Amino acid sequence: MSENTSSPQDRSAIGERRNRLLIGFGGGLAVVSLLITAYWFFYGSHFVSTDNAYAAVEIAQVTPAVSGTIAEVRVKDTQSVNKGDVLVVIDPSDAKLNLAQAEAELGRAIRRVKGYVANDQGLSAQVAAREAEEKRAVAQLAVAEADFERAAIDLQRREALIASGSVSGDELTRVQSTYASAKANLAAAKASATQAQANRSATLGSKEANAVLIADASEETNPEVALARAKRDQAVIDLERTIIRSPVDGVIAKRQVQLGQRVQAGSILLSVVPIQEMHIDANFKEGQLEKVRVGQTASVTADIYGSSVTYHGVVEGFSAGSGAAFAAIPAQNATGNWIKVVQRLPVRIRLNAAELQANPLKAGLSMAVRIDTRMLSD
Repeated sequence: MSENTSSPQDRSAIGERRNRLLIGFGGGLAVVSLLITAYWFFYGSHFVSTDNAYAAVEIAQVTPAVSGTIAEVRVKDTQSVNKGDVLVVIDPSDAKLNLAQAEAELGRAIRRVKGYVANDQGLSAQVAAREAEEKRAVAQLAVAEADFERAAIDLQRREALIASGSVSGDELTRVQSTYASAKANLAAAKASATQAQANRSATLGSKEANAVLIADASEETNPEVALARAKRDQAVIDLERTIIRSPVDGVIAKRQVQLGQRVQAGSILLSVVPIQEMHIDANFKEGQLEKVRVGQTASVTADIYGSSVTYHGVVEGFSAGSGAAFAAIPAQNATGNWIKVVQRLPVRIRLNAAELQANPLKAGLSMAVRIDTRMLSD
């Protein structure tokens, strides 16, 4: 018999050993699968993660409130600044002239209102004088009417006696002259009375018109003074606004302003990035957000630091729409050949301030986010 020929007993032993190995391998595989399933069911399924996330912050754009020529630029890109630090100075010459003009106009308005008050007293005296003139004119009119009536009676009597010769021609002429004079005096008295009444009415009108200018207001609250004071205050503010200060703590970015440049109100000069207030915009697939809620904890890593630095954050809110919904050109398909695309919704993650201070981030850096959906943060 050949030496290579195996006995039936040897082949049976080998088969049994093979079967035991296969059974052991299958059992091990089943145990591993069970462990993986248990891990996923009890732990892994409670987490959602994405590497489609970026550091973001509300950037403060610095714009001038007044127009003018740039006299100083005290910062440069990448420079750190504190809130209130002077960034840019606009030439204050025009603002100073405007302030001087506004202060002069305020002084003139105060004097004008004082003149109204003094004029009111003068007009009151004039009204009293016009009333006295009117009374005198009425009295003179009464005297002129009496003289005219007496002259008319005398003339009538003399004309009745002229035929009998009891009255001479000279006496009749004298009486006629007296009558004519009395008639003229009466007309003059009537005109004087009418004029006195008109003068009184005109003076009253002037007094009422002047009274409107000072009615229900003191010198300080008079509308003319208030308007001039508001213009003065605006000029003061405009002068203060020639010094442009940082609105927040942060780092200077995108500086566009240059010395000697003529800028208009509202034009963008530079930006201040408050890196200490950085947050994360994580773009999760819509299918991942079923159990994600505001207040849940998240762990965040940054590509710039790698896995050696882990930030701890909290879900702060959800965007009102996907990126496609707010795109400049929204995705539209009117051809009928529609293909569903899974959308991503930005989720805002607030970071721990102390961790962020220890390891600062910059806007736009790539991040990886993992949210624990089991519970809310305290």
